[in-house]
Amino acid sequence: MRVSNVKLQQLTIFTTLVTGGGIGTMYYLMQKKFAESEYHRLAVQKLEACRVAMESLGAPPLKVHNIRLTDRANRMDHLTAQMKIPVTGSKTGGYLYTASIRNPHTNTWSLKQAVLRLKEGQTIDLLNPPSQDEAFAADYTSDLDY
Repeated sequence: MRVSNVKLQQLTIFTTLVTGGGIGTMYYLMQKKFAESEYHRLAVQKLEACRVAMESLGAPPLKVHNIRLTDRANRMDHLTAQMKIPVTGSKTGGYLYTASIRNPHTNTWSLKQAVLRLKEGQTIDLLNPPSQDEAFAADYTSDLDY
């Protein structure tokens, strides 16, 4: 049985579209799963609770972007999770670096590291945030020329 080239071209196009749609759906569902996870939620809540970090970003509004699935900084297994979450505000953006561990007895996650690194190079430890006065003093002295 012979199949015409036109039929083969149509089959190739159809298969390409179905495969592309499947890959897009898988990517979307993986991003959604990460965004709904407890370790992701804890990190974002810690960022939103830190006034110094939010003011440095120019938030609200705070925009939390999708993680890069191919980035080696993003590693998850049953007991640990490390993530590099891109975030932006109206002033600037940066990455929220987090590390969490899961208690196997209670099946809950706890945040062990949460650090915001801004594009300008400033680093803010969200678990031990600077006070508002310390942040102002650091900004003021960095603007002085010696």
